[in-house]
Amino acid sequence: MRMYIGGEWVDREGKVNVFNPYDGSVIDTVPSAGVEDVDLAISSAGRGASEMARLTAYDRFAILRRAADILNERREELGRLITLEEGKVIAEGRTEVDRAVQTISLSGEEAKRLYGETVPFDAAPSYTGQMGFTLRVPCGVVAAISPFNFPLNLVCHKVGPALAAGNAVIIKPASDTPLSALKLTEVLLEAGAPPEAVQCVTGPGGTVGDALVSDPRVRKVTFTGSREVGEHICRVAGLKKVTMELGSNSPLIVMPDADLGKVVGATISSGFANAGQVCISAQRVIASRSVYADYLDALRDGVESISTGDPLSESVAMGPMVKEQEAARVDAWLREAVGAGARVVTGGGYSGAMHAPTVLADVSAEMRVSCDELFGPAVAVTPFSGIDEAIAMANDSDYGLSAGIFTQNIDWAMRFAREVDSGNLHVNSGPGWRADLMPYGGLKYSGMGKEGPRYAVLEMTEMKTVVIHP
Repeated sequence: MRMYIGGEWVDREGKVNVFNPYDGSVIDTVPSAGVEDVDLAISSAGRGASEMARLTAYDRFAILRRAADILNERREELGRLITLEEGKVIAEGRTEVDRAVQTISLSGEEAKRLYGETVPFDAAPSYTGQMGFTLRVPCGVVAAISPFNFPLNLVCHKVGPALAAGNAVIIKPASDTPLSALKLTEVLLEAGAPPEAVQCVTGPGGTVGDALVSDPRVRKVTFTGSREVGEHICRVAGLKKVTMELGSNSPLIVMPDADLGKVVGATISSGFANAGQVCISAQRVIASRSVYADYLDALRDGVESISTGDPLSESVAMGPMVKEQEAARVDAWLREAVGAGARVVTGGGYSGAMHAPTVLADVSAEMRVSCDELFGPAVAVTPFSGIDEAIAMANDSDYGLSAGIFTQNIDWAMRFAREVDSGNLHVNSGPGWRADLMPYGGLKYSGMGKEGPRYAVLEMTEMKTVVIHP
């Protein structure tokens, strides 16, 4: 596929191969952009931003509404593409398209809800008859840097609000999964987006990303990815608005009164969806000693029932990781934990990019599978003795994106909600649940700012205050 810059689909001599994670085959190539391409994209986006700012709120809504309809019409095609380039099973690919439809639809609705408020100047001691109000205006050019694990919907979470707010947007998709973002660009243009309002630049993040975020013509950066890259972007970006959706190692607390059947189901859905490659994947399970052995027995049986293989097969529940290097890294972390005293309940090992669904028990807080972001198909289980210890263990992390607890005790649930340091808190659910309309973002090193169309639109606008003097 070609990339989209300056209102044109363009190619370059340098190419980046896009691989099928399951069998290693090359499914397509994309251009490898250089710094000069970034400059061209930013110049074009500047003109696109001026055109977007002139559109009415209804015009922006209508474009996004049509885009959502087109995405829905192309559900099967796009779901299959997601599976081919990312490796998630086809059912998850289709679900991602459904979520993208919701994200773009919600963004379109928010285009109609950008309003200011009156300011009560008569409450100020210096008041002499002034009247005032605020206006929301677009930032201008937005750089949207997206990860591999949700190559369509997480792009929509950046592009939809950016266009709804009247900005132009430059998409930098993950190098492993650029095809879905390029298809989204096609959809937006077909839906009537101004030709220079959207750019999609493919290529290496070190070259393209740094040139993009450091340019002063880019006024807003929205990024989803690792803490290390996020910190680098913040240093390079300088004085501009940033939204950072970074890593996590989400805890799930299992209290002694928990329904273990429901806990096991939530652990599997939260811990092994997309082969564990989800920012809010259940990674650290903190289980009461009174139910620890029973939970591990039930979880072992559940995890061993997860079917793995070709993600295009309707009968397969978990596909490969995005590439073999990632499967090898997860395997190394698990082996390191076992060497330090953890034990494998089930799973372990990998072949190519396919890593077996794995459960580790007797994990301690200092092991990397607990204190860092694993981002793979394994959960690390640790026992605790009481609610105080459980909350302390949940908070013993640099991250704070999502957390869950299973209990029927309202006091324990409320202590969890008040005391656990996390942006998203789930009672009687795993931490991996998300609705695309909700405010979504983390505490501590999990980032800053919020996604969810209503909240992201505010992040992608600036406020003006107008004062009318007598």
